[in-house]
Amino acid sequence: MPSHRQPTDNATTGPRPGVDDAEAALVEHYPRLVRLAYLTLPPTLGRHRRVLTAHATVQHVLPGARKGDQKARVPGQRTPSGSAFAWLRGQVLRAALTHEQPTPWWRVRAVRPRTGLPLVVGLRLFPRADGTDELALDQALSTVNAPARAALALRVLEGLSEQAVRALLEDAGVADPAAAVRTAERLAAHRDGRAGKLLATAEFDPCTVQTRPTDLLRRRQRSRIAGATVAIALAATVLAVSLPGDGSPERSVAGVRAEGSLYGPAGTAALARALDPALLERAPEDAWADTSRIDFSVWPARGGRTDDTALLKRALRVWGGPGPAVRVSATPGTGTAPPTQPPRLLYAGDLDGAAVVLLHDGQRIVRYAEPESGPLPDSVKREGPAPETVKREGPAPETVKREGPAPGGGTPSLDFARADQADLTTAAALAVSRTPDGARYLLAPWIAGSATRDLLAPDAPARGLDVSAEGVTDAVPAPASGGDCVAWPVMALRSSERIVERHSFLVTDLGDPAPAHLTYTPPPGDGAPARGPREATAEPALLSWARTACALRTLRGSGVRAVNNWVFAEQPLPESGGRAAWVCTRADTWRGPGRILVQFQRPASVPTAPGTVVAEAGNTASCGRFGQHILAGTRWKSPSGKWFLLAAGSRDVTRIEAVGSVRANASATTLAVRAPREGSVRLSARLTGGGGLRAVG
Repeated sequence: MPSHRQPTDNATTGPRPGVDDAEAALVEHYPRLVRLAYLTLPPTLGRHRRVLTAHATVQHVLPGARKGDQKARVPGQRTPSGSAFAWLRGQVLRAALTHEQPTPWWRVRAVRPRTGLPLVVGLRLFPRADGTDELALDQALSTVNAPARAALALRVLEGLSEQAVRALLEDAGVADPAAAVRTAERLAAHRDGRAGKLLATAEFDPCTVQTRPTDLLRRRQRSRIAGATVAIALAATVLAVSLPGDGSPERSVAGVRAEGSLYGPAGTAALARALDPALLERAPEDAWADTSRIDFSVWPARGGRTDDTALLKRALRVWGGPGPAVRVSATPGTGTAPPTQPPRLLYAGDLDGAAVVLLHDGQRIVRYAEPESGPLPDSVKREGPAPETVKREGPAPETVKREGPAPGGGTPSLDFARADQADLTTAAALAVSRTPDGARYLLAPWIAGSATRDLLAPDAPARGLDVSAEGVTDAVPAPASGGDCVAWPVMALRSSERIVERHSFLVTDLGDPAPAHLTYTPPPGDGAPARGPREATAEPALLSWARTACALRTLRGSGVRAVNNWVFAEQPLPESGGRAAWVCTRADTWRGPGRILVQFQRPASVPTAPGTVVAEAGNTASCGRFGQHILAGTRWKSPSGKWFLLAAGSRDVTRIEAVGSVRANASATTLAVRAPREGSVRLSARLTGGGGLRAVG
C-alpha cells in the first residue's frame, strides 16, 4: 500500500478554506490529488491527454478558495484529514467525475472552470508501463464507470470507509454511490486483493511520466507548409499544438486499420520487442508440475511449427496491426490492442488445412489462423516495422463473434478472448480448429485423461477421446445452436495425479476459444451447512444437467467462463403431485458480470425433460458467491386441473409473503397456495438475519 495512506472518515468536503490553507494543502498532497483525478478520468481520453487533464483538474480547483486571514501552514505540519485537504479532494473528485457525466451547455463553465490543459508541444507524456498484473487492473478499470474508479481510489489509496466513500460520491453528484462502492469492492479483490499495491505503482502515477516525440514526419510536413505563407504558418502552429499526435491508442490503431496498413508512426522499442518472434516466451515442458500457479502461463509451446519464424512473425505482425483483409473477432469485453511485452507461445502447427498460432499475453488468448496453402493478402505478407501503439485505453468494442477460423482457405483471421485468472479447469483446453465435424482442442499439459459424454444421456457411459502426441484432440461434436436440442456433447477431463488426485470435471463448447467449466451445487440438507459448487460428474449432477443443458444455447459467444447448476430448494407439490426442484443456473463471464436463469423442474418421466424458466436476470450477483440468497415463484396446474401459486427460497429464507391477486404467507422456504391462473403477484421473503428479499425477475 502507498505510504501516504492514512485511514480517515473525514470524507465530506467541509467548509471552503482560505486560499493560503488550500494552497499549502495542494502543494503538500499534489501527487495524491493528481493520482485520484487520473484514476477517475475516462481512459478513452488516451494516456497523454489523461495525464494533462489530471494535472489541470487539480491545478484549477484552487481559484475557488476564498482569500482568508489564515496563514499558510508549513506543509509538514498538516495531516491528510485536514479540512483544507478534504475540501480539495472533494473538488478534484467532482471535477474529474464531470468528464463522464452529460452536462448542459449552460452549466459547463460553472462545473468545469478554467480547464485549459498545461501546454506541451512536441511531446507525448504517459506513465511508465509495469507488469501484467498492472495491465490487468488497468483493463478492468476501463470496463467500469468513473464513480466506481473513484470509489476504488478512495477506498484503497485514501483508506476511507465504505460509508465515507458513499458520502463523498453523493456530495459529488453521483446518482448511485452504493453501486459504485460495490463495483469498487469487486475491483479491490483484483489479483488476490493486491489492487491497492498495484494502484500505487508507476503505471498509475501521472506525476512520474515518460516522454516520446509526436509524429515527426507530420511535423516536418507541417513545417514545409508553414514556409509558404504567414497564414499557413499560423494555422500549422495551431495544429501542431492541438492536433498532432493525440497519440491515443484507439486513434493510432483505428487509423492503421482504416488505411489497410500494418504501418503507423515510428514504433516504440517496447512494441518492437513484443512483436519480435525471437523473444516469444516458452514455458519448460514440466513447468506445470513444479508450480502452484496452474494456468496458461505454464503451457509449453507445442505443434509442428513452433520454430517456423516466418509464421510466428506473420502472426505477431498481424496482431500488431491487422489490415482490412484480416478477419478480427473478440469475445465481449476483450481488448484487441497489440501486446505490451513478448507474449507466450502455446501452439503453432497445421491443422485441418490451416496454419494456427495460439499466443497468451497474460490476460488474453490470441488465435491467428491463415490458409495452409494458397496466396496471402499483401497486408499479411508485407514486411516492415510494426505500428506504434500503447496498450488500449478503455474497453474494447464488442465485435461480432465468429465461429473460429475457416479451415483450409479463406482469409487470415485473428481471434481474441479473455483468459485472466484462469485456473486448473478454465485453462484446461483451447479450441484450435472448428470444422463441420466439430471442434478440436489443445489440452493443457496436466490433463491425463479425456473422454466425451452427452449431457442429455446421463445414464450413458463416457467414451474415450483420442489425443495426439501434441495434445490435440479428435473432433468433438459441437452442441446444436438452433433447431431441436437432441444432444449436448461435453468433454470429461481428468487432471494428472502429479497436481491433484482423482479430479475429473466437465467442460462444454459455448463458441469461445476456451470451453466453459460446468459445476453443480446440491440442494440444502437438513441442518447441514451451506454447500458450495462441486464438479458435475456424479449422478445427481448429471441428472440435473440433463434437464438444463439445452438452456445453454442462449450463452453462446458471450464470453462465459463457468456455469453452475444450483438446486436451491426442493418442494412437495399439492395433491400428491410429487417433489419439484428449483434450480438457479448461473453463468459467470471472464469479464465479471454474471447471468442467471431460474427453472422450476416438476417431476417428469423423462430424465431430460426441460424445466420451466420462471425468471432471468443479467449483471447480477445472485446465485453466486456474493449473492447466496434467492426467491422465485411460478404458477402450477395440479393433476386435478387446479391452479396454484408456488414459491421457493434458498436455505436462509424464513418467511415468504405474497401480495396482489393472491395474499398468503408461509413461515418456511416454500409456499403453495390456490391462486387464479392470471393476475399480478409480488413475492418477498425474510431472511435468518432479519433482512428482506424480493423475488428475482
